[in-house]
Amino acid sequence: MAPLPSEPAPDSPRSSQSPPPPGVQGDLELELLGLANALYNLGTTVINDSTKERDKTGGAKQVGMRVNDVIRYLATIDNAAQNINTMIPMQILTDIDNARNPMQLTKDRLERAATENQFMNGKIAAIESYRRYLNEALVQNFPELKDVVEGSR
Repeated sequence: MAPLPSEPAPDSPRSSQSPPPPGVQGDLELELLGLANALYNLGTTVINDSTKERDKTGGAKQVGMRVNDVIRYLATIDNAAQNINTMIPMQILTDIDNARNPMQLTKDRLERAATENQFMNGKIAAIESYRRYLNEALVQNFPELKDVVEGSR
């Protein structure tokens, strides 16, 4: 098994040293961590086991055992998915398939939305300022509308 990193990844949502959350989500995180380790072990075994001979004990090659480990983790995760009704946006899965970091993309989208909100807030402030100016001009030029204008505020 591969050693766990001592430092969390810079884009990690929480420290790798912190315990997983309780319940189904924590169990799922542990299974995903196990799957990641099993995939790592499979990759290193494939690289190291480049011969087509059986190992010295006469048993199956190590690659087969590593593949079975990965399949067991995938089956466990698939079974756990039946108890979870959290929906994952398709765009996130597409980003992962395209080797893009969804955490960075989410950050970029949030920053863009914040910028757009600031722009809209500026427009709203301008509209409110114009409305105030218009109301003052109406009351000044048509004093009989004072009650109507002030009532609309």
